Amino acid sequence: MNQDQLYITALRAALLAGREIMDVYYSDFAVEHKPDDSPLTQADKRAHKLITNLLAPLGIPVLSEEGKDVPYSERCKWDTLWIVDPLDGTKEFVKKNDEFTVNIALIQHQIPIFGVIYVPVKNSLYFGISGKGAYLLEDVRILTRLSAIEESADHLPNITEVIRKSRCLPVARPGRSPYVIVGSRSHPTPELELFVEDQKKYFEKVEFVSAGSSLKFCLVAEGKAAIYPRLGPTMEWDTAAGHVIATASGARIYRHDTGGPLSYNRPDLMNPWFVVEFQGLS
Repeated sequence: MNQDQLYITALRAALLAGREIMDVYYSDFAVEHKPDDSPLTQADKRAHKLITNLLAPLGIPVLSEEGKDVPYSERCKWDTLWIVDPLDGTKEFVKKNDEFTVNIALIQHQIPIFGVIYVPVKNSLYFGISGKGAYLLEDVRILTRLSAIEESADHLPNITEVIRKSRCLPVARPGRSPYVIVGSRSHPTPELELFVEDQKKYFEKVEFVSAGSSLKFCLVAEGKAAIYPRLGPTMEWDTAAGHVIATASGARIYRHDTGGPLSYNRPDLMNPWFVVEFQGLS
């Protein structure tokens, strides 16, 4: 199967998972809790099932938040894999503040090469291809064609057509004034607060914007934020799709502790602290 088919299948999976999520969002849904006390809903389960069913025929293993218990002794053999968060921002979903996403990334040799983030409430589809750019698709006609359940592969748009109908990111490069920092809405940390205060020494006007889920990566990719410091815990499925979208838009992502790259499919799936930023502003 060629890369074009992989990308189109991932885009479709994100869109159709978003449809499942919205069916639950507008219902009187129940909330369960995982052993770590994080919330779980039927939306998570339905989106996970749909995505894994669509990706399975591609023959590439899937690492998902809702199917994460694969031992590293098996995962270490995966040179290529999907990393999926079927509903990123379940806390935001439960709060009904609209800030949740579907995240799907394709990883090769521990590096994200393709990523899609779908924002169901806004019907906005962000995607990035390593070496080919990052894009925002809001064209309703193309979105409808991509998400047609009965559509055969012969009638689906190809990735070139999707790119042509999308906006290339960033829309505009962020500036020094105001210097916009984006951070977590539901997981603020004292370290983040100190980071924001510290930036006021270097920039005349600093503005902090909070956002849920992987939308923070999208804000940097669009050029609406200059930097996203994540000085707190995240898992690989929280970041893989946003990673490639941000870097394909011209930003860079690096570990906060060493300045080195952020890699994936590691023995420990919890990420180190990291920073996403456009270069030349700091």
